[in-house]
Amino acid sequence: MTQALYRKWRPRTWDQVVGQEHVIRTLRNAVAHSKVAHAYLFAGPRGTGKTTTARLLAKAVNCLHPDPAGRPCDACDHCQAVNEGRFMDLVEIDAASNTSVDDVRDLRDKIHFAPSQGRYKVYIIDEVHMLSTAAFNALLKTLEEPPEHAIFVLATTEVHKIPATVLSRCQRYEFRRLPVADIVAYLQRIVEAEEIEVENGALTLIARQATGSLRDAISLLDQLASGEGLVTLARAQEVLGVSTHEAVLRLVDAVVARDAAQAMAQLRQVLDGGADPRQFARQVVGYLRQVLQVQVGNADQVDAPAETRAKMAEHARALPGHALLCLIRLYNRAVSEMRASWDPALPLEVVTAEAVLPPEEVASPKGAPPPAAEGAGGTSQGGSEPRGGRAVPGDEAPLPASAAMSPSKEEAPQVRQVWPQVLQRIRQQSPEVAGLLAEARVLAVQGGLVTIGVQGGFRKQKLSEPQRKTMVEQGLAAVVGRALQVRFKVLGGAGHDYDALLEGSLARFAVELGGKVVQHQSLKRRK
Repeated sequence: MTQALYRKWRPRTWDQVVGQEHVIRTLRNAVAHSKVAHAYLFAGPRGTGKTTTARLLAKAVNCLHPDPAGRPCDACDHCQAVNEGRFMDLVEIDAASNTSVDDVRDLRDKIHFAPSQGRYKVYIIDEVHMLSTAAFNALLKTLEEPPEHAIFVLATTEVHKIPATVLSRCQRYEFRRLPVADIVAYLQRIVEAEEIEVENGALTLIARQATGSLRDAISLLDQLASGEGLVTLARAQEVLGVSTHEAVLRLVDAVVARDAAQAMAQLRQVLDGGADPRQFARQVVGYLRQVLQVQVGNADQVDAPAETRAKMAEHARALPGHALLCLIRLYNRAVSEMRASWDPALPLEVVTAEAVLPPEEVASPKGAPPPAAEGAGGTSQGGSEPRGGRAVPGDEAPLPASAAMSPSKEEAPQVRQVWPQVLQRIRQQSPEVAGLLAEARVLAVQGGLVTIGVQGGFRKQKLSEPQRKTMVEQGLAAVVGRALQVRFKVLGGAGHDYDALLEGSLARFAVELGGKVVQHQSLKRRK
């Protein structure tokens, strides 16, 4: 059986580790100066070198002939035993399959035995966040006061799940995703050594698909190299379910030109060609992110051919800043919605339509009741519901991207129309904030600033606090499709009478929990 490329090309010395110089430098100095800690925590995305670095640490502390800089020789019996997975003093534990407290107790009982071959006994616990709470508690004392010959290396992709009591007992090292250029350079070394013929552009595509994971990139290369002959860009796109870069450019061209027919036709052509809808949406987001870099003056950070850079500059000039941000949010939203959609292509088609169709065709479908008329001071008569009864949820549509790309004169009615959706989204995150927004009205929208009228100064004060205000702004942005700022204004009339009732009373706490004041009376004490 042929050995997988990622195993064959696993680093055997400190110098072979790619993209984690900040970690390697510190560990190498610790070994060279005999200042090795008793417990380490390696955190970071998959495929970035956490377990490999832990094995290199085991080699370095047990090498029979290390150099003065703390590098293992990779030639002695101990180094060869680690490479071949037969070093008795290197114990690797998969926490995903050894989660119980009994497994940790067994480890704790055996840790006091002296090393059989080397100077240190190294325990690597992979995916340590999978341990149960009881197992973590059983591990605490051992982590705090291990034997002199024991070294723990905990590796995880979800460091937030590890108790703080464990974190405080370890030296923590963050492993970063690798840049595309570093991955391409490493893949180039592999194809030259393995005599794999690869077409220009295929390695870059593989590196982008790996999203910063070198192991994933090597595995993808191994998969493509399993076929016959030259690894072409077209074949890589077919196997990985990726569309051509030209398809992304043609779609963005149509969106920028507001050509709905061309945009939908291009999208249909891509999907009929067998492309993965989620992957294509990611490609569009990735391209628009690069356009954003060009627009803000960071063109030197964009890794693309000269002709693609010229196209990016053209799109950066054609799209206003807020429109570009809106498109990024739209297609990123499509990626998220595909997980729950019965047809993954549907969210992609919907956001493309939102991006190119005129605002009135998306936000105000035929037959929908018109928004309520504005009264004095910009407030809508009859509350926040449209005239003609309560709106049907299916008729409520978010403000389309095209409204953000070319601002409409009637923004306030459009935001007012989707306000119930905003409230529903906020209610899912915080019933308390939704309760404070009870009877709130959209008064005006001007220059990206939404003025919301609320009942009483108490509600205004609470909603103006940064955390609650940010939640309202995020809810608006998610539904409307572009970033908006909000400010709160106390409505006139009976709203002012609420303050005295709410201040320092049980009613105040009822409102914070989502209650609503329906009647209030002045009660005088009896003499």
